[in-house]
Amino acid sequence: MKITAAAAILVTCVPSLALALVGNEWKFTKAPEAGLADITFPFNMAKAPHKSGFYFAQQFNFHGIKDVGYTGLQPREDENGKSVVHAAFSSFQAGATTKHRNCHTGADGGPGVSCAIDIKDDYSNTYNITVENIRDTTWRGTLINTVTKKADVIGEWTLPKGAGKIVNGQLGFVEYYTWNGQPSHTCDSLPYTQAVFYDPTSKTKGAEGGKITKVYEYGDCVGKAGYVVKKGTNNYDIKVGF
Repeated sequence: MKITAAAAILVTCVPSLALALVGNEWKFTKAPEAGLADITFPFNMAKAPHKSGFYFAQQFNFHGIKDVGYTGLQPREDENGKSVVHAAFSSFQAGATTKHRNCHTGADGGPGVSCAIDIKDDYSNTYNITVENIRDTTWRGTLINTVTKKADVIGEWTLPKGAGKIVNGQLGFVEYYTWNGQPSHTCDSLPYTQAVFYDPTSKTKGAEGGKITKVYEYGDCVGKAGYVVKKGTNNYDIKVGF
């Protein structure tokens, strides 16, 4: 799933709004006009059940090209008594390429590149996902456990010629992708989950004041999905489902 913004209007780019549950907007109060050479999105899913189905994600786009990238975490079932953290890093841009072992061509059935890893690690820890330019138009996504400092590369992809740095400001989302392809569902059948989205940061010179500026419900289950949000000092704690 990806979502795009036009002024204050949010539109999904998937056939149905059924997958969409919660959106957020992020932006830096100050950023270089040319864009960001890196951005870090922290997530915590300590209270999320260890079951597949939900995606906690942030999007970003680039100067000079049209389509977005996104990155985030997905819970998974435990394996041999150990919790599994799934991290994704994708581009929807036509002409994007990759040679990285964790990646393949295509994103959600369309053009682009998708990269992902599964690591056995602790859900109680907060994870940073850093998106950084490593050369020319090539970008790397890295998952970092903020407690142990262990870093795992999710993947790398190269955008078409002319792609610039990351634009200041985009959207994020919580979706329940299990409903994808299902002919019908009821909002009160949505399983419970919870995740904390933290303000983005960047090491790019001149970038200051990364903030999640807004969190809101959207999709076809507004007011029916058990949505609760609590604002913290530098984060939003989001709950949905039953």
